[in-house]
Amino acid sequence: MDKPILELRNISFTYPGAEQPVLQEVSFSLRKGDFVAVIGSNGSGKSTLCKCFNGLIPHYYTGDFAGEVMLLGESAEGKSVSELSRHIGYVYQDFENQLVRPTVMDDVCFTPLNYGLPDYRERGMRALELTGLHGMGREFIWQLSGGQKHLLALAGALAMDPDILVIDEPVAQLDPQHARQIYEILRRLNEQHGKTIVVIEHHAEFIAEYCRTVVLMDAGRLRWQKPVREALSSVEELLSLGIYPPDVTRAAWMLQPDRQAAAGYPLSSEEGRHCFSRRVSPADIQATSPQPQTSDLQSASPEAKPVVEMEHIRLSYRTIHKTLHPVLNDISLELRSGERVALIGNNGAGKSSLMKLIAGITAPTGGTVKVKGITVNGLPPERLAGIASYVFQNPEDMFIDDSVRGEIAYYLKARGLKDRDERVDAMLEAFRLQELAGRDARLLSGGQQRRVSLAIGAAVRPAIMLLDEPTANLDISTKQEMTRVLQTLRGHVETVVIATHDMALVAEWASRIIVMSEGRILADGGKDEIFSDGQLLRRAGLAETQLMEMSRLLELPRICCSLEEFVARSEWRKEELVHGGSR
Repeated sequence: MDKPILELRNISFTYPGAEQPVLQEVSFSLRKGDFVAVIGSNGSGKSTLCKCFNGLIPHYYTGDFAGEVMLLGESAEGKSVSELSRHIGYVYQDFENQLVRPTVMDDVCFTPLNYGLPDYRERGMRALELTGLHGMGREFIWQLSGGQKHLLALAGALAMDPDILVIDEPVAQLDPQHARQIYEILRRLNEQHGKTIVVIEHHAEFIAEYCRTVVLMDAGRLRWQKPVREALSSVEELLSLGIYPPDVTRAAWMLQPDRQAAAGYPLSSEEGRHCFSRRVSPADIQATSPQPQTSDLQSASPEAKPVVEMEHIRLSYRTIHKTLHPVLNDISLELRSGERVALIGNNGAGKSSLMKLIAGITAPTGGTVKVKGITVNGLPPERLAGIASYVFQNPEDMFIDDSVRGEIAYYLKARGLKDRDERVDAMLEAFRLQELAGRDARLLSGGQQRRVSLAIGAAVRPAIMLLDEPTANLDISTKQEMTRVLQTLRGHVETVVIATHDMALVAEWASRIIVMSEGRILADGGKDEIFSDGQLLRRAGLAETQLMEMSRLLELPRICCSLEEFVARSEWRKEELVHGGSR
């Protein structure tokens, strides 16, 4: 058997000020050509583990460190981050912070140039070609979409031709089309170029399709390392840790809970199609199926007054070449009290720009925006702070204080609210932040940072709350909890708007869905209307959830939006599962 390309031996690490170690005696090895997913709930130590690979821990992130790291058969002790990074490329969760030069070519060449490599330009061009960015070398960074920026960060890591690539949350901020593009590139790098790939991932469907082995982290300890089918078939164990296997896997487990996990459950929609066999007719299913609940329907009364009124809105910015680049094109829209609105569409569709107009962060090029009857155009955002609350996609953009409690209190104190201590305590409890109250939010995990940013936004109890990708970087368990938290906002906030690629969240939470593409509204309606139009979803750069796809493959009379609905609306024969061959 080949020797490990990377080996961690009894690694323990404690961040400064933390009472408990974030890693506890972790031993782990990678072999050349592996494609490994590291899973675990937020705060389990996944990112911290991977930062030990290239020496960021303990050289950059200081703390109490013990254990040994072996890279290519040699001890990493005494080696700098610079030396180790020649062999280990890293794409961070906040990948935009890795882009440091004005143009694509400058940025991709930056690292090999700083290492003094004479072929830095050839390395950069090859990396752009591998990531599908060939021909974009002269483009400015700020002109790129979110997906292209992510690919550029990956190209920057590839320019050093590393043995190992680590990607933290590859698809967290991407629309489904760009998410799949990232994974297809990783697959080619693994299979055709021999790169060893490690992904930190919450999306089980991608793990099932692309990865070979899975590492489970739990409270700072490595619980196990298993082949992907065996790992994702450990449904009961994963669910106990708040980790969710693919929906089709859970559906099969719910119907056959006593089946030996080692035999494996279906992992994909195609495997699920062979696994499940309908026993009753679609008409019978429709007749016996529960009708949509009130919560599934648009909850705004027709008589409800508009919270937001947008008339013929246009938004453009002037490029460096003095030309106007359109962002929003003739948007007219009303948002009413009681609505739970989801803005969906691909990266660059205009979702965030639309919300920033409502919050007063951006002024329109043309048209009028009114919030609660107040004309927002050009109004300073602080004048709207108690009416419209915008929660940024990158949580760190909202952090000012040196503790979580201080972060929430800062915004309440700035508004002069007398009950701020009670509000802070309420937010800490609602968002499960009590134990983190004294920690610096900038040192928390990505999911924990997201919860802090939502607590900040909710604390001022605005009329309308605008959330940009509220479930980005969260594990599935925390996403589901976030859905419940969004429901509790109804008593404090008139209208909630989210911009998201998380179709499962949209399916479970939204009462109204607005589909955007290229700065225009393509569709505006309820779940049944939007989700039944597969062509519309593809045009908007979106993808069906696994349950939606299963509903189509099994020719169910209605698209299922939740696992409970899928099981309740169907009668299945419990047949032997078909696995679809070896991986």
